[in-house]
Amino acid sequence: YVSTSNYLNACVCVLTPLSPFCLLMVTRQIELEMGRTKKTIDGNYADRPIDIDILLYDDQTISHPCLHIPHPLMFQREFVTKPLAEILPSYEDYVTLLQQQ
Repeated sequence: YVSTSNYLNACVCVLTPLSPFCLLMVTRQIELEMGRTKKTIDGNYADRPIDIDILLYDDQTISHPCLHIPHPLMFQREFVTKPLAEILPSYEDYVTLLQQQ
């Protein structure tokens, strides 16, 4: 799927007392409040007003049906890796480490 709509991708780094799963609930609530109606299912993408992904959470690895950290597709998406590298100076080292695992 290639969108013909204009969109903006950005990465932010936040300090939060929330656990990864609580943070996921908060981000989903934000998406709902901004008009998002459904998540992508089985690779069926559609334009949406907002999409918040948790890419990384400290050095944690989580594999759960509702949450995968690090985000499993982030290294395949230049629209993710470029803005992430801008805010995470040691990003290249992190990528190298993850790819070795």
